Amino acid sequence: MLLIIALIIFILGYLAIAFEHPLQLNKAASALLTGSLCWLLYFIHAETTHEANEQLLHHVAEISSILFFLLGAMTIVEVIASYKGFGIITNKITTTSKSKLLLIVTLITFFLSALLDNLTTAIVMASVCQKLLYEKEDRIWFAGMVVIAANAGGAWSPLGDVTTTMLWIGGQITAINIIMKTIVPSMVVCAVPMFILFKKFKGQKVTNIEKINGTATRESKIILISGIALLLFVPIFKTVTHMPPFIGMLTALSIMWIISSVLHSKKHDDSEEGTVHGALRKVDTPSILFFLGILLAVSALQAMGLLKHMALLLSNGLGNHYLIAIALGLLSAVVDNVPLIAASQGMYSLADYPTDHSFWQFLALTTGTGGSAIIIGSAAGVALMGIEKINFIWYLKKISWLALAGFFAGALIFIAQEIIF
Repeated sequence: MLLIIALIIFILGYLAIAFEHPLQLNKAASALLTGSLCWLLYFIHAETTHEANEQLLHHVAEISSILFFLLGAMTIVEVIASYKGFGIITNKITTTSKSKLLLIVTLITFFLSALLDNLTTAIVMASVCQKLLYEKEDRIWFAGMVVIAANAGGAWSPLGDVTTTMLWIGGQITAINIIMKTIVPSMVVCAVPMFILFKKFKGQKVTNIEKINGTATRESKIILISGIALLLFVPIFKTVTHMPPFIGMLTALSIMWIISSVLHSKKHDDSEEGTVHGALRKVDTPSILFFLGILLAVSALQAMGLLKHMALLLSNGLGNHYLIAIALGLLSAVVDNVPLIAASQGMYSLADYPTDHSFWQFLALTTGTGGSAIIIGSAAGVALMGIEKINFIWYLKKISWLALAGFFAGALIFIAQEIIF
């Protein structure tokens, strides 16, 4: 009875998150309420309050490490954006060929997403495309490709997608191995749809290429180089010290804080623009609270033993870890991939699949890229849907099949790699 009630609460919470816009209720509120109610139910049915508290605090410690990591990463990216650091990259684009522009935008999105994160990269590249393309039809085609490239780029990097970050922090994958095993399949996921769209735009021209942010300043160059170097420092820090990744990210944030404070002090400006303090005000706090709520809900289901039952059903039904990962990847187009990964971490232990097992690597790839199949299947897709007012059905007809073609091609390449090597 406990499991049934918990599952009903979880499903109702999920529906509230899925229908965020019709309900006009922020998904963070739904997630926090779902998480709180699931743990309340666990406490009511626990044998002792002490045992329930121990379980809750154990899971909160794991969740906090993810949230601190995300907060640090989002703040560093916000500081770079406030100094118009991304304009240094985008102002180098001068081509008037639409097909070449598509190639450039895709490549920048793919690799930038691995350094930053897919949501931030998608938003940055959407603003770039708005400056470079004047026809609405062209912009939404490019936006569709940006969604696919951002999700593919985030999947192979421990920094690029919150789900890959969760697996990295959880000890299921290591930074070097996830890059080595998934970078080629991720490229294929991105390359297949890009090649098809490249042919579509071949021979077409763009008029009036506009510079994004004017001339790059010395400060913007310092912040961009520092920011990227500090983000790359995080996985190196973990490898050398064996400390949790969030400590490395907080160290990187503190160094960025010092650098930005020194640069800001020379301006003799009383505003908070360009400071970490100002960036913290702009960080998407509701997204952080959404992750907190959904991870609390999933951890409660894990504590109740529900996820173990689901793991057994999947294993008995599909019987192959590649098929399980593909099924979860396709499900991530409908269900948010954050709770899917959180659920998978609870369903399958490191005793079942040790660190750097192909299951975890393949899961990072499939859940990171499967969300591209539907516009609301990933954070990047939802963001661009709002920015460019992309129609749900248009995306389903025009982009979904491209995303799925890339998804299955990348999956086949990954499996082929495992068989050959």
